[in-house]
Amino acid sequence: MPTALIVFGGWEGHYPRQVAEVFRAALAQEGFTVKTTGSLDPLADLPQLLTLDLLVPVWTMGKLNGEQSAGISQAVQQGVGLAGCHGGMCDAFRENSEWQFMTGGQFVAHPGNSLNYTVHITDKTHAITRDIKDFQVTSEQYYLHVDPAIKVLATTRFPTPGADGPHTPNGAVDMPVLWTKLWGQGRVFYSSIGHDDQVVSQEPHLTLMRRGFQWAARSTRKSA
Repeated sequence: MPTALIVFGGWEGHYPRQVAEVFRAALAQEGFTVKTTGSLDPLADLPQLLTLDLLVPVWTMGKLNGEQSAGISQAVQQGVGLAGCHGGMCDAFRENSEWQFMTGGQFVAHPGNSLNYTVHITDKTHAITRDIKDFQVTSEQYYLHVDPAIKVLATTRFPTPGADGPHTPNGAVDMPVLWTKLWGQGRVFYSSIGHDDQVVSQEPHLTLMRRGFQWAARSTRKSA
């Protein structure tokens, strides 16, 4: 059976324990053996990390020490998958540029707070997004700084009505929402959706996360 480790914690405003439970249940249903931990210490244990197929971070903000940062980066480079969503992954460890380099982006703002916005599927042939139609989300809409190397699977349009701010004079932009990236031999999947467990578990988002886990995990990898 494929194995996954969920690491949860950090700022409680993103409900890390509850989101971790949503992911644990989803992974178990996909046939994974899942371990969860509320500590970052396992990320420093490279030999143990290399026994995994998938790492799922659910940790908003916080800090990685040098050993933890090196451990997770080396594990992914050597083939362990990495997959997660919103604050648990690309609003984690804000001071760690290596983490941002690996994950492919960094949250910077959610103008307008809670809004109704559209997620546009831009790659309709990828294993993660195949047969998924554009959909609506009612939650915070996230503005990110992104790596030009990511493979974008879905976007959302900024600015959305009600999301006024100093960014608006720049005109409309398509902001990545779902993407993949390669890090050495490892695969990375990210969704910017997921302020809390209720949003994370809505469909089709939860299906996208399930597929992203399968795509990224070392022993269950789906084709591009």
